[in-house]
Amino acid sequence: MDSYDTGRIIYLVLLGSVIAAYYLISHRDKLGQTLRYAALWGLIFIGAIAAAGLWSDIRDDVAPRQSVASDGRITVPRSFDGHYYLTLQADGTAVNFVVDTGATDIVLSREDAQRVGINLAGLRFSDTANTANGVVRTARATLDELTLGPITDRNVTVWVNEGDMFGSLLGMAYLQRFARLEISDGTLVLVR
Repeated sequence: MDSYDTGRIIYLVLLGSVIAAYYLISHRDKLGQTLRYAALWGLIFIGAIAAAGLWSDIRDDVAPRQSVASDGRITVPRSFDGHYYLTLQADGTAVNFVVDTGATDIVLSREDAQRVGINLAGLRFSDTANTANGVVRTARATLDELTLGPITDRNVTVWVNEGDMFGSLLGMAYLQRFARLEISDGTLVLVR
């Protein structure tokens, strides 16, 4: 810590002291209630600092992530919402997918398609797909590369959904490329 950091800390302590003193003086008639609120906010502040400091230790429990073993086995823990999420590189851009065994194809949201570099204005939304929300129009597109860990597939057909989606779907057209797909004890395992 250098002298600049020390000066900033002193400034913040003085500023906080002045604000606290003003608040206590202005609310001296309700001093007990004011002190309870101050203690509550102090605990909230300490809890936030503790959570930020411990985030690297608890991140995998709160927001589990996929991992790739040395043998190419990909394991994906079930998320807190019950879904399995995979992050793939689509033409060099990270795209988060929901693993959807009920979907036939790889379906990109318009936002993800645009981030990947697909020209939405050049697409013809002439095909349709039956979804849980009804029939939606889709357009066929091709990704040069779709990469998951050490696995790269080339010239992959995807469908861009014209409707609103909360994310992209990784359907059976991609999942069937694996020799084994297993869901057990809250973990999805993919082996090619």
